[in-house]
Amino acid sequence: MNFTLKIWRQKNRQAEGRLVAYPIRDIPPDASFLEMLDVLNQDIVSRNEEPVAFDHDCREGICGSCGLMIKGRAHGPHQGVATCELRMRNFPDGDTIVVEPWRARPFPIIKDLTVDRTAFDRIMQAGGYVSVKTGQAPEANVIPVPKANAEEAMDAAACIGCGACVATCPNGSAMLFVAAKVSQLALLPQGDAERKVRVERMVAQMDAEGFGNCSNTYACEAECPKQISVEHIARLNREYLRAKIQGGP
Repeated sequence: MNFTLKIWRQKNRQAEGRLVAYPIRDIPPDASFLEMLDVLNQDIVSRNEEPVAFDHDCREGICGSCGLMIKGRAHGPHQGVATCELRMRNFPDGDTIVVEPWRARPFPIIKDLTVDRTAFDRIMQAGGYVSVKTGQAPEANVIPVPKANAEEAMDAAACIGCGACVATCPNGSAMLFVAAKVSQLALLPQGDAERKVRVERMVAQMDAEGFGNCSNTYACEAECPKQISVEHIARLNREYLRAKIQGGP
């Protein structure tokens, strides 16, 4: 398969960026998008030019590092997959593919397609933890958890923190990410000790980082590679209201 790639190139966050066109040939249909970028970089390096910087790690749709805007959509045209899981057969042969980094003020560009997503880390540090002692795993039936709660908590915990929700939201909102992290702990008894302070601190940190407000467009749910439901945002709102009404630790 043959493509024309138009890739955002930017030396650093202070430099001016631009789209640069690169033709690429003979890509196997089953190659992943990142494997295709590897082939491109091999060709660029062979010409003694600077390769395209992009985030990647596990390449199994788990780590959340590979976020890219591909043809105007977070993670590309195929729903329910991260960029590393996107296959080139999802594009027509001869297609022109525009590749850009996440566009959000709290995600400043580091270089080319790589952005700084440590804002998510700071939100997690603010309250995304439990005070339960770690160690050997307890007997599964020691703390009864309703099956529906356990399954919903696992659905929320599937969030990989890639930032697609932020990049696709018109307001650059991180509500789906924060909601998933608050929800997965609020649904389980182990998360009850910090329940009130967690939601207050994480929402406060989200606002401090400069993320926008939720506008209920549901774009975040549509583009989330793990298809996290916006129902978790409703739980986040309830948890926040509850903490404000009840007060105290």
